[in-house]
Amino acid sequence: MTATPIPDLPKFSPTRAASRALHKGQQTRAVILDAALGLASHVGLEGLSIGALAEVTQMSKSGVFAHFGSREELQIAVIREYHARFEEEVFFPAVSEARGLPRLRALFDRWVRRVSVELDSGCIYISGAVEFDDRPGPVRDALASMVLAWQSALERAISLSVDAGHLRPDTDSLQILFELHGLILALHHDARFLRQPGAIDRARRGFDRILDACLAVDPATARIAAR
Repeated sequence: MTATPIPDLPKFSPTRAASRALHKGQQTRAVILDAALGLASHVGLEGLSIGALAEVTQMSKSGVFAHFGSREELQIAVIREYHARFEEEVFFPAVSEARGLPRLRALFDRWVRRVSVELDSGCIYISGAVEFDDRPGPVRDALASMVLAWQSALERAISLSVDAGHLRPDTDSLQILFELHGLILALHHDARFLRQPGAIDRARRGFDRILDACLAVDPATARIAAR
């Protein structure tokens, strides 16, 4: 009897196995990072520790440490993840709007919505600034660079509103940026700390007043674009 040929079996591929292990490692790291972000939102970046995160994720300290070699590295990873999510929720959807006031309004509106969602947890940009305002080092540098990146994008949107003829040519974009940031800080303080109703509406009315003071006088399209 002639033996039936045995089909070739798939050969073990170290590269494929390593890829699977890497993918699993990335998934685990993402789970840890998500838990770390949730923890930092409630206890602050300073409240983060390998031990606390191991308890929350029900992992060993060595398991968490394998993905984040130090507490400082963990804090910086959380800042970067927070910034990435902020971009996804606020920046990227808004830049699909037309240049000028439609885009600027979308940026601020989404920023307000983001803050309103975080009232029960807290904004890492704001809480982190309080924690690290006078503490130089890599964590402060990472946090400051993310905040400055967002402010730069917002200032660019204001400048584009001037270029589009929606705001007056003599508009001081840095002044508007300062005032818009002030509205967000006031919103966070009054809504989260004082629990005052109507803070979100007041922030939006404040935005309208700031724009009204800078609207281009000539074209009626400026006021239309502002709405």
